[in-house]
Amino acid sequence: MVSSVAIVAGLGNGSGTGGAAARLFAKEGYAVALISRGSESLNALASSIKESGGKANTFPVPAYGPDEIGAAFSEIHKQYPSSEYAIKVAIFNIGHTVGGPFLQVTAEDIRESNKINIESSFAFARGAILAFQQNEVTTTGKGTLVFTGATASMRGNVTTSGFASGKFAVRALAQSLAKEFGKEDIHVAHAIIDGRVATGNVRGDRNTPPSGPVENPTPELKLSPESIAAAYLYLVNQDRAAWTWELDLRPAHEKW
Repeated sequence: MVSSVAIVAGLGNGSGTGGAAARLFAKEGYAVALISRGSESLNALASSIKESGGKANTFPVPAYGPDEIGAAFSEIHKQYPSSEYAIKVAIFNIGHTVGGPFLQVTAEDIRESNKINIESSFAFARGAILAFQQNEVTTTGKGTLVFTGATASMRGNVTTSGFASGKFAVRALAQSLAKEFGKEDIHVAHAIIDGRVATGNVRGDRNTPPSGPVENPTPELKLSPESIAAAYLYLVNQDRAAWTWELDLRPAHEKW
């Protein structure tokens, strides 16, 4: 019997949604393949999963781009040969924020956003779907691809022209893939994270652990990464008779 693999891409310093998903899926018995920048925190997360009895391997990338994502998938296939493993879950948690008034957004800002948000998501989706197509159909399908979205996936704001355009694109990709590959028993879902997440990750600080959960003293005001991960597991465990394409998650007191 082959073992199931869950790929999680985009982990920051391990205290946010990606890290929580990696820990939960490892606890559920998946071998987790971790794709991220920042080798120190990536290794710390993998070590903590192994210390808890889980299975994890790291696939560090120097940058989030289509070539780097493609290379990571090649290494994952080497680490997890199809004779022993089946890639069943892929979570795209990578994102790039571009903020500020429209006239201050540069061409380089948009190129970087397109590379990370759009080109990387296409490469990740391609790698995941090609892997899923090799799997047998079960009650939950051949595999589940989840994209992490944001409030900006649905609406722009006065300083989010650069950010929202990238998130809109990822959402459109997810919807298109769900319609195209649902007929092949491949589940594609998009999760709108509509609110602040309780994380110890600070932008530009991905090399500094904590690699574990952080305290969330105000769960009514901030999303818990562990709760988001539980929602992702719910998506993965849905049977083919009732699949969710999109869900939105927010804390109880979030204004929306």
